[in-house]
Amino acid sequence: MESWRWMRMTVMVAWCVVVLATAAADGGRKKPDPASAPAQYKNAYATMMYMGTPRDYEFYVATRVMMRSVAKLNVEADLVVIASVDVPLRWVRAMENEDGLRVERVENMNNPYKTQKNFDDRFKLTLNKLYAWKLVDYDRVVMLDSDNLFLQKTDELFQCGQFCAVFINPCIFHTGLFVLKPSMAVFKDMVHELEIGKPNPDGADQGFLGSYFPELLDMPMFHPPSNGTTKLEGQYRLPLGYQMDASYYYLKLRWNVPCGPNSVITFPGARWLKPWYWWSWPVLPLGILWHEQRRKTLGYGAEMPLVLIQSVLYMGVIAITHLARPSISKLCYPRPVKTISVYHAGLKFTAIFCILLAYIVPFFLIPRTIHPLVGWSLYLVGSFALSSIPINAFLLPVVAVLAVWIGILGALFVLSFPWYSDGVFRALAVSGYAFCCAPFVWISFVKVMQCLQLSLDMDAFLPRLSESPTPPGFNKLY
Repeated sequence: MESWRWMRMTVMVAWCVVVLATAAADGGRKKPDPASAPAQYKNAYATMMYMGTPRDYEFYVATRVMMRSVAKLNVEADLVVIASVDVPLRWVRAMENEDGLRVERVENMNNPYKTQKNFDDRFKLTLNKLYAWKLVDYDRVVMLDSDNLFLQKTDELFQCGQFCAVFINPCIFHTGLFVLKPSMAVFKDMVHELEIGKPNPDGADQGFLGSYFPELLDMPMFHPPSNGTTKLEGQYRLPLGYQMDASYYYLKLRWNVPCGPNSVITFPGARWLKPWYWWSWPVLPLGILWHEQRRKTLGYGAEMPLVLIQSVLYMGVIAITHLARPSISKLCYPRPVKTISVYHAGLKFTAIFCILLAYIVPFFLIPRTIHPLVGWSLYLVGSFALSSIPINAFLLPVVAVLAVWIGILGALFVLSFPWYSDGVFRALAVSGYAFCCAPFVWISFVKVMQCLQLSLDMDAFLPRLSESPTPPGFNKLY
């Protein structure tokens, strides 16, 4: 009966993963009709896409989500993607036919700064952003990075001057969103500046544009003309509300940006904590907002088959290890060998290594851009399933092996608790939880090692294991 209760509970958890994945995929079933895309406008929102990084697919997904979220705001502008010629054709077709985007194919801009000592290879092709000045069909272009999250319509930016940007850093403007007036003359001059080696602090678009527009810091703040049609001339600083750095949110757990409309969130932080990664939430609370945008626009249909396959495989692992428990344990506890100390050490190492793999392997198998609720559910099911292998193979105590699993589940609840007064209190709560959990994890580790040693030291254990079923006194998984 006990084993059937465990099996039923596992089936219910896996079923929840499938239901969540199916619900998340619903957003991807409704595709915009290319024929209904808006006609040519005088202005455009643009972003760029290039290949050559380990995260190409993630940025492709992020670009589509951002552009679809902008389109849902009913903006009066074209949506343009400046894509390098090596972007896969199927991606280009999806953006054109499914998202209604205008894709401009370009050759990768040569980066003359790639030999600088402080150069980061992941920014090698960010100078492709300069192609925005070639979009001379438009009066104004709002150039965007793909990690922007739009909260409301920002068409008033098209009234800004020849160049406008936000100063997230007090002295350096941010190139994640800026307004420009396309001009072939400016584009050619920029290319010339690249050829003669204009100083660039970071070798990327940020440093180049900062040195190309050094006087922006002294320019006035942008205030949209009230008539809604007048276009300003010159350069302007944009209010911080157009590029609200997500890190500003985490201190107070609320927005407190009085400068300008709170229109756009940007995520310029750590590369592996971008909001589209499933593990970024609940570590960073704002990640769930990005995934809600994706659920309502692009959906998760691309990742759903892999989620379902993994769920079925994990269910199979649990069933097989339960049914094959006696046979597996015989392989792990054979009759004593002459080099008994080496054998004991090797078996202990193997058991601990299998437990570690049970927690590591599922993390890397889950699709990176799946919804966090699905991702964490699948991770918990996967780590539980793989943990059942060392539990059954080495006859280990269930609770001790799953102590880390229980700790992770608790940490998710602590991190996602929605009623913290501010970020400091949240950090203290997480630290306190980790401090309280650490002794239990250590005790569980010691208990696992003691169980292994006890199994190896018992004189009567090894003969019984090969001759008769497992003694009823040993702990069982189910």
